[in-house]
Amino acid sequence: MSRIGRNPIAVPAGVKVTIDGTTVTVKGPKGELSKTFNEAMIIKMEGAQIEVSRPNDDPQNRALHGLTRTLIANMVTGVTEGYSKTLEISEGGYRVQKKGKQIVMALGFSHDVVFDEINGITFDCPNQNTIVVTGIDKQAVGQMAAEIRAKRPPEPYLGKGVRYQGERIRRKSGKAGK
Repeated sequence: MSRIGRNPIAVPAGVKVTIDGTTVTVKGPKGELSKTFNEAMIIKMEGAQIEVSRPNDDPQNRALHGLTRTLIANMVTGVTEGYSKTLEISEGGYRVQKKGKQIVMALGFSHDVVFDEINGITFDCPNQNTIVVTGIDKQAVGQMAAEIRAKRPPEPYLGKGVRYQGERIRRKSGKAGK
């Protein structure tokens, strides 16, 4: 039995969970998320807990068991607390600023790089070297942060670029010289 999959998901007060077959809808103070899961997974609401089980020990069902439970737990956490990722722009005169519902980044290109707030994802720029991406969908927040980082990933020689907060970059020494 999956160690993750067999753990029940606690539903906090103020969160409404609706299970319709394999479609789970979670409503909370921050918003609403809905997702359809594989038909093989058995999702039940028991009191203030959600339990996920599988019909048999087929490898496919074993793989989906823990995944389904984790995705539902992420939905519950998202509508109650939300998710955020912080990116840092380091060195090289690169900077970011927020203009309305978009961020404008100067990353050393001949043009500015612009990202719009979409699908419940919001940006915040506490200073010109930091971007905070927030939202209720963990996957969407991570995807948007990855797309921003991909515009100028940190390079190994000087460490310039966009990186996640706390990310360590392995530095290379450069030219050896004689």
